Amino acid sequence: MTVFLVLLIPLLLMIFALLMERVEHRLRTATMTEDEVEEFLESAQPDEVNTFIREGWTRALSLFRLRRRPRPTQHADPVPAEPQH
Repeated sequence: MTVFLVLLIPLLLMIFALLMERVEHRLRTATMTEDEVEEFLESAQPDEVNTFIREGWTRALSLFRLRRRPRPTQHADPVPAEPQH
């Protein structure tokens, strides 16, 4: 029985450490800076605030960043001339 515990406890400890590392990584990447929170609270639109209330920071901030991202300019492509026969 003692041998079983000696082998099992380190194994369980390593599995627990690996799981906690994954949780810590997700928390680290999901955090945001104080400036981002302040900017969101100052200039969020009503739909972004509703998203924050319903779904939390992650989704609301992603919608906010999507709105704030500069959009690429679209140039009108000239219509190609039809080939003359």
